[in-house]
Amino acid sequence: MEEIIRLFPEGIQHELNSRIGNRWDQLQEIRLRLNRPLELIFHSKQEWLNQALPNKLDFVHIINQLSEYSLYRMEEELREGYMTIEGGHRVGLAGKVNTLNGAVKAIQFITFLNIRIAKEKIGVATKIMPYLYHQGYLNTLIVGAPQTGKTTLIRDIARIISTGWKNVPAKKVGVIDERSEIAASIKGVPQHDLGLRTDVMDACPKAEGMMMMIRSMSPEILIVDEIGGKKDVDALLEALNAGVVVVCSVHGQTLEELKKRPTIQALINQRIFHRYLILDSTLSMGRFRGIHDAEGKRMS
Repeated sequence: MEEIIRLFPEGIQHELNSRIGNRWDQLQEIRLRLNRPLELIFHSKQEWLNQALPNKLDFVHIINQLSEYSLYRMEEELREGYMTIEGGHRVGLAGKVNTLNGAVKAIQFITFLNIRIAKEKIGVATKIMPYLYHQGYLNTLIVGAPQTGKTTLIRDIARIISTGWKNVPAKKVGVIDERSEIAASIKGVPQHDLGLRTDVMDACPKAEGMMMMIRSMSPEILIVDEIGGKKDVDALLEALNAGVVVVCSVHGQTLEELKKRPTIQALINQRIFHRYLILDSTLSMGRFRGIHDAEGKRMS
């Protein structure tokens, strides 16, 4: 994780290396708050580095590393509140916000940082692939709370579909990566392995990106992370009408909860999805509470 460690001043680097040791594979987030102990979030617990209280100079050092000493290069990131770095790790930014005509112009004073550790788990979706295929791939919705592994799972699904598995040939896959989390692209180049036949529309709004991808790259399978709004749902329906199979994810705990959301409820009632993969936040990341068919009947 050299690409993360080198963001920090030398003193904090030493504290991080000493505390994390060989536990990088268990680490989910590194959170920094000005003049507060640095926080490490592992899957089942949090730890604080009481000897590492990042001050203003430390924040300046980190921001300089992120921006390569040019805040102008971070203009879009300062407006969006996050950026992706080498290795696919995502850095969330917070602090004093500047607005213009009621819209966010930029984060002026960055006093909070959240480094989300990217975990590419090759093969995590292998066991579920037979459930997603029956004489062709099936429209699938992955349901899970934050930090349950939705993005990790959907990334591996893209890799497997676009590479092929067992006797199933590789398909053309289009990934709409609005928040640069699936492919974690830097300057358009994916940092993660998405397979042989995957094309990526990076940092593009989902609704627009789905239509752009269909027009420009003619995917057979469309993969989208975290749908929610009406525009997303409308674009999803257009994609289905174009004959494209859709695999996407949504924040949630259960199917019953999703049925209370008007936009998602319509998709469920119309039986748009043939498979629902319900992730369990009480188990280790990527574990399933259940796999359900179009009628909501449990299959596994």
